[in-house]
Amino acid sequence: MKILLTGANGMLGSAITEQLSKTNHTLLATGKGELRHNHLIFNEKSNYASLDITDQVRAKHLFDSFKPDAIIHSAAMTQVDDCELNKDQCYSINTASTMSLISLAKEVNAAFHFISTDFVFSGDDGPYVESDQIGPVNYYGETKELAEQYLIQSGLSWSIIRTVLLYGKTDQIKRSNFIYWVRDSLVESKPIKVVNDQIRTPTYIPDLAKGIIKAVEGQAKGIYHISGDEIMTPYQMAIEVARFLKLDEQLITPVDATTFTQPGKRPQRTGFYIKKAIDELGYAPTAFKTALAEIFS
Repeated sequence: MKILLTGANGMLGSAITEQLSKTNHTLLATGKGELRHNHLIFNEKSNYASLDITDQVRAKHLFDSFKPDAIIHSAAMTQVDDCELNKDQCYSINTASTMSLISLAKEVNAAFHFISTDFVFSGDDGPYVESDQIGPVNYYGETKELAEQYLIQSGLSWSIIRTVLLYGKTDQIKRSNFIYWVRDSLVESKPIKVVNDQIRTPTYIPDLAKGIIKAVEGQAKGIYHISGDEIMTPYQMAIEVARFLKLDEQLITPVDATTFTQPGKRPQRTGFYIKKAIDELGYAPTAFKTALAEIFS
């Protein structure tokens, strides 16, 4: 299968690239600017091309020349506060560019696999199943919801893979994530305040990458929720990190969301029930403590 990936420079995109490069699929991994992950190994079946997804001319050239069978669209503007403060840019990247890529997929008759978010939900009554009513409370969620609806109505073969609060192993090239922020703060003996009134099912990045590849290979159609299966607050996650690394958990103070002044509202209770992904995709989430052992090994 010929697979075109967007967002290869992100934490998720690099994990997908790394896993796909070990298969027999032909991969064109794309990202904004130069490849930022020097550890990724490319070969005769895996290549990288620079692509700013807002550049429709460049995108069309890559689609026409590569002619993918499937697209994994993981590129997005995901920082909630940045999206709230820069709505035009957020819409351009998350919605308009996705619509353009869907149009290009139609021209080459490619399946389209779109990576979305728990933030399409209100957070009033999570965890959620795939069929639950959506209703985002911030602009980031709104742009992803709009892109979802456009894809659903596109007539393409499609899947929407929603996920929750990503964490995983990082290095100096990749962006950091919550797990490393906690570790680094505690190592430096910095007191931190962590919200304890937001419910999530945190997602281990290698698990998500595997689930996405299973969806592509199985030509999955419809909406899938892929995350961990443990319901946790960020505070609970931080405590687990401290205990695993034998750092001072007394430096961590639980607070509620009103402690922070943030431009973008966060949904209070999200997280997913993932039975559909387990049953239909063979998805298997890694336990949080097991993932910590892999991350800090």
